[in-house]
Amino acid sequence: MKKVEYTNRYNDVFTFSKTEDGNILFEGEFKWMRCGWPNVYDDAYAAYCADTDTDERMTMGEFKKAVHEYYPETFKSTPLAKQYAKLVYSDQSRIDMIGRKVDYMEIDKPYIIIYSNGKRQKVMRSK
Repeated sequence: MKKVEYTNRYNDVFTFSKTEDGNILFEGEFKWMRCGWPNVYDDAYAAYCADTDTDERMTMGEFKKAVHEYYPETFKSTPLAKQYAKLVYSDQSRIDMIGRKVDYMEIDKPYIIIYSNGKRQKVMRSK
């Protein structure tokens, strides 16, 4: 059984190996851990550019920040975020982040947290 190692930014090492039944075994130190897929902004940015005059357009980097902005007093999305955030999606063909600092996690319990349109939809945790 071939194992693939992944080392995150905190030097935690995780291994992934395919089991005989076709599942993937994920092993490592799960004291504080989270993982995620990278966002894909291409469609959202293309729609934004089509709707915005050239001289008023943000760069892709500026857009990536603005599309997630909200009003802190109400937690409601800005008009730009409301219009284009739904076009941002996750590249589920790769994991780009396995980390460990999330305030609502419990020690030694793996979690999978699924977000959609910037909102937490589902939390799966070990027992």
